[in-house]
Amino acid sequence: MDAARENRWGHRDVTAILLAYRHGLRASELVGLRWDDIDWQTSTLHVRRSKGGIGTRQPLAARELRALRRLQREASGVHIFVSERGAPLSVAGYQRMVARAGEAARFPFLIHSHMLRHSCGYKLANDGHDTRAIQHYLGHRSIASTVRYTTMSPHRFRGFWKD
Repeated sequence: MDAARENRWGHRDVTAILLAYRHGLRASELVGLRWDDIDWQTSTLHVRRSKGGIGTRQPLAARELRALRRLQREASGVHIFVSERGAPLSVAGYQRMVARAGEAARFPFLIHSHMLRHSCGYKLANDGHDTRAIQHYLGHRSIASTVRYTTMSPHRFRGFWKD
């Protein structure tokens, strides 16, 4: 996010990365977000899942709300994330932006946007959240799609036995 912040569209790009990571969004789900998907009264985001996934309403944290309010002040149109020309940001444009941010951050491997979704799943599982809750949060129809996130670091087993 720090690397993305340094470019011309830094705030938009940082906000996109933040939302994609925290809400486990696919590229198409992120670029499809519209201002009417946000309920400012309840601080929630309506996530419409692609690939036949289950849509959800997810809470927005203060950091996300501040970033979105700033974007909204600068916005015109119905989509949250727009290109330089004011058109909705394309999936390819978003994917290039994430890859450029990865290069600028000097990652030794190619970064792609779907890594943010996977990182969300692994983080939630590592934090001990219930697999069924993660399934619904990520919009998976099948628990089998979610189980991959439960194969994680051995530190999750600490505290299973007390001596």
